[in-house]
Amino acid sequence: MHDLVIRNGLVYDGLGGKPYEAGIAIDGATITAVGTVTGAGREEIDAKGQIVTPGFVDPHTHYDGQVTWDPYLQPSTFHGVTTAVMGNCGVGFAPCAPDRHQWLIGLMEGVEDIPGTALFEGIKWGWESFPDYMDTVEKSPLALDVGLQLPHGALRAYVMGERGARLEPATEDDTAKMAQLVEDALNAGALGVSTSRTEKHRDKDGEHTPTYKSEAMELNGIAEAMKRANKGVFQLIADFRDVDWEFDMLRKVVEISGRPLSLTIEQDDRHPDIWRTVLDKIAQANKDGLPMRGQVPARPTGVVMGLTASLNPFLLYKTWHEIMPRTLDAQVAALRDPDFRARLLAEKVEFKEGEISTQLFSWFHKMFKLGSPPNYEPSPDDSVEAHAKREGRDPREVLLDWMAEDDGKALIYYPLMNYLPGDLSYVEEMLKHPNTAFGLSDGGAHVGIICDASFPTTLLTHWGRDRTRGDRLPLEWLISGQTKKTAELVGLYDRGVLAPGMKADVNVIDFDNLTMDRPEIVYDLPAGGKRFIQKTRGYTASIVSGVVAFREGEPTGALNGKLIRGAQARPHGARLPAAAE
Repeated sequence: MHDLVIRNGLVYDGLGGKPYEAGIAIDGATITAVGTVTGAGREEIDAKGQIVTPGFVDPHTHYDGQVTWDPYLQPSTFHGVTTAVMGNCGVGFAPCAPDRHQWLIGLMEGVEDIPGTALFEGIKWGWESFPDYMDTVEKSPLALDVGLQLPHGALRAYVMGERGARLEPATEDDTAKMAQLVEDALNAGALGVSTSRTEKHRDKDGEHTPTYKSEAMELNGIAEAMKRANKGVFQLIADFRDVDWEFDMLRKVVEISGRPLSLTIEQDDRHPDIWRTVLDKIAQANKDGLPMRGQVPARPTGVVMGLTASLNPFLLYKTWHEIMPRTLDAQVAALRDPDFRARLLAEKVEFKEGEISTQLFSWFHKMFKLGSPPNYEPSPDDSVEAHAKREGRDPREVLLDWMAEDDGKALIYYPLMNYLPGDLSYVEEMLKHPNTAFGLSDGGAHVGIICDASFPTTLLTHWGRDRTRGDRLPLEWLISGQTKKTAELVGLYDRGVLAPGMKADVNVIDFDNLTMDRPEIVYDLPAGGKRFIQKTRGYTASIVSGVVAFREGEPTGALNGKLIRGAQARPHGARLPAAAE
């Protein structure tokens, strides 16, 4: 008698080969058979007409606060995620001195757009060091597995105080203290270290993230600590304005540490060619024996705007602020009122050249309706600008009409990064590059303006089934990229493959009917904070360590998840084909 048997499904085992019909037997937290399963299961799932995959591993989330109050880590778990890795981009909540709680919350609020009120209400501080934070997470109820990375921003502020926040260079003593804390965190089970070197990351007061100008000595000191521990991965985001200098500095981190590094790859319209240069340099590093990867998205980094969202294209208009305190119904009425519209459209706003806000609020050729199911590869012919030209109207009039639809719940989609050609050809190039890995969903972050935690579902539905404006990609390759390859990116070799002896994290998916809903605003964060969630239909079951944790994306109440402490080796006795090892 097996604990759980999945029968009759089309198995995509995570290895990238063609699927095959098979049964899967699970006993305890381990897969014990893949193929013909003899004997019954205490629980059985008939997967006839459905696909069976490993559980999805998301290497780039920001649930560092949410994990202490939410066992289910929504919205990622609406999308088949059974392992989430957080602590990315150099921001998080440990280490942290007791008098710096408010400052760290402000940093996370600014960089990752998580309401400070929710963090104040939700986080029950019980730690100072990173190992203590890990202990707190380990004691928290969890429906899925989580891995933690040490955030350089919190580390720098902990060691250097205000000097670190003011971007002052680290001294040799500062660097030595940081290095020791890195080593301690890695030995306690941190999966790695993360940092940020982008001007886009600022705290709630508009100040740069503390790691923005970290110098070579400081980064090399962290690398030396990783070398001594012989553990961990290094994750970062950088602007690469001086691409040769900055990449060489980061390449040196890998040379010193001997540890893998992954970095964000995005196409920015203001600097449209840097991403290709960085990918070329990553390719050369790999030829030279250095383990570097680009983390790439499944679709554009997409800002979602509207009356219910945190952003809309009229936020810089003084007239708009007249209606901001009103109810949603009253705002919709104002958008339809000729007098209000005339006053709003008569107002002139000066936009600063080169600012992201200028793009978001005035580049009408990149604004689209976000329907249900949402279209993440819209044609330029469907933009606000194109509609306005055809109708002979001011594009802002079109925007006001669109925003008032669906009783004010309509959303405007702005593909901020990776959409310069007006399609996903750049993203396709990123996904197919031999030295990249899927990531950047930012689950748990940017909760009022971005809802990219659905990246895993986009990989399956858009790239594997529905794309019409370009080539589709093999489903077996996409699934391997979101399971085996993302797990191994962060040192997890015990999951991501359906084979005897492997960890029993499994998705059963009604692939033919898998559908994403449009994002919607809910007010379920602590202190009534709002956020976007995006649900799906088609994830029949998501299994964590042998137990069904989610049905149709909704939690069953099972809390079988755990904190992952450090890299995980291939389980003894796991039977994978030799080519997969």
